[in-house]
Amino acid sequence: MIRVVLPYHLRNLAQVSAEVTLEVAPPVTQRTVLDALEARYPVLRGTVRDTQTQQRRRFVRFFACEEDLSLDSPDELLPDAVVAGVEPFFVIGAMAGGA
Repeated sequence: MIRVVLPYHLRNLAQVSAEVTLEVAPPVTQRTVLDALEARYPVLRGTVRDTQTQQRRRFVRFFACEEDLSLDSPDELLPDAVVAGVEPFFVIGAMAGGA
């Protein structure tokens, strides 16, 4: 089981708690985790990644094992600790702005 931690606004939208668990068949990648997330919670389609290009939305970041995975290939394998369910895969709403 893959543990996914969602930001508040996506938890609200999907009506779930902070962390959800998903069955993801190997290979476990960002793409397969997001596919499983959107299949289980269709209301999240288009919120994390573009529905046409499947690219990560600009103000969404991915983290696991204290590493920013946002710029990694969506088909790169996730860390073993995430695959084993020891560490969660974080979807983070990024902040932008200035003074």
